[in-house]
Amino acid sequence: MYENLSEPMPLKKEIKLYTGTGNPTLSQKIADILHLELQGLQIEKFANGELYARFDESVRGDDVFFIQSLAGASVNDLLMETLVVADAAKRASASKFTAVLPHYCYARQDRKAAAREPITARLVANILEAAGVDQVITIDLHQGQIQGFFDIPVTHLTALYLIGDYFKEKNFDWSNTVVVSPDMGRAKHAKKLADYLGCEVAIAHKSRPKHNAAEVMGIIGDIKGKTCIVNDDMIDTAGTLCNSVRKLKEMGAGDIYVSATHGIFSGEAIQRLQDAPLVECVVTDIIPCAMANAEGSKIKTVSVANELAEAINSVYMRRSVSETFGGGAEM
Repeated sequence: MYENLSEPMPLKKEIKLYTGTGNPTLSQKIADILHLELQGLQIEKFANGELYARFDESVRGDDVFFIQSLAGASVNDLLMETLVVADAAKRASASKFTAVLPHYCYARQDRKAAAREPITARLVANILEAAGVDQVITIDLHQGQIQGFFDIPVTHLTALYLIGDYFKEKNFDWSNTVVVSPDMGRAKHAKKLADYLGCEVAIAHKSRPKHNAAEVMGIIGDIKGKTCIVNDDMIDTAGTLCNSVRKLKEMGAGDIYVSATHGIFSGEAIQRLQDAPLVECVVTDIIPCAMANAEGSKIKTVSVANELAEAINSVYMRRSVSETFGGGAEM
């Protein structure tokens, strides 16, 4: 039966790109840049809420990349969807399963800040690995040390310079512009953005009495009369952010812009931003937002599709991701 096989057959590992239901628009942008098609993947929900996934074609021996933004009201369903797809890929003999998670859920629960609290960011890492995820590609984790929760490779990208490029096109008077860190924890990132833009940096000192609530106590740095760019990793309910913007105005700030990688926009967040004394709120397209770039909306977006496409290509081709991004990709 095998008499014609004089030499071993070469193994061919194809790249297969799939999308979850978290942000199919972003997934399609990535596929277009890579000149690939989003492959067939059935994802269904039963009447009782249980999820089901099945690949429409063979993935045996292939490199599978699954793109899923874990955010929004259905974040737990999206996480479970990722786990089910990863398990399906492994049981279908995929060579490697890479979870492309532009937004990593539960990232704010990265430590025990009080007794009897969970470290849910670590829990999510554990269950992703248990489901069969071989590698993770993500953008701007809430804390960089979350990479250490994984025992698999984590490619950690940043959208900081994409946001910086957006503001560079504004042609501000950079001698009269300041990047404002919303708290001490973001000071390092604010300094990076300020250096990239060629302007000064200021740091807000806040107290946080409870979750999703904080009060600005003071500002380290000069903001009076200056254009302020407030930069954070995510905007959730926007209550604290909008209060901070009003406080900056009271302290004499000029035009205020806010920016973040992840625009979660829970509850009344968008309306709060519309009512706040700010010019624009700049976020990426990692999380879908119906109001983004609409007429009269302060919500503006920059796309991370090209950055993610380059990272996927580098991982598939076994090339250095940090070299692709000039050494600034992994933080």
